[in-house]
Amino acid sequence: MRPLGVQGAWLSETRAFADDRGEFQELYSGRSLRGVLGYEPGVAQVNRSVSRRGVLRGVHFAQVPPGQAKYVSCLNGAVLDVVVDIRTGSPTYRSWEAVLLDGPYRSLYVEAGLGHSFMALTDDTVVVYLTSQAYDSGREHGVHPLDPDLGIAWPEHIEPILSEKDQRAPGIAELERRGLLPTYDACVAFHRSLREGKPA
Repeated sequence: MRPLGVQGAWLSETRAFADDRGEFQELYSGRSLRGVLGYEPGVAQVNRSVSRRGVLRGVHFAQVPPGQAKYVSCLNGAVLDVVVDIRTGSPTYRSWEAVLLDGPYRSLYVEAGLGHSFMALTDDTVVVYLTSQAYDSGREHGVHPLDPDLGIAWPEHIEPILSEKDQRAPGIAELERRGLLPTYDACVAFHRSLREGKPA
């Protein structure tokens, strides 16, 4: 697991074992995550999305605690996967990092409290992501992925396709004004409680 520039995000690189029967790969390891995080986030839900080229999903996040950590893998096609620091008070607030996921050998872990988004770069792109908490519409929010205050460098040669919900999402400044963004201190305290084995 390699940490990204946005604190709380890691890139996991795995390999497959092949023989004349086919391949075997350990896509996700809770034990490996525990070694990095100091706790095992657990898996409450497994989601699968299929997207055509240009589909842009996110930037999505959930209120902390408990938030929703994600372990993201692209099983077919390719995505530009982006993690965004939306935690007010964070040393890297409003920064983002993009990672190309173009097969099952690279996955992205996004800690609760961070924003997550991706753009499909090919047709029939299949993304699977494991989440630490089940979806809860009352705690879920979104930042507009084309917000100029974030300035995410999406591929210029691909026209983005957004859902109606993501099109209506406010910018990060508006979410900050409304007090809807996670705070860095709350996220740090929450993850400390997980490492110490205390209830959130």
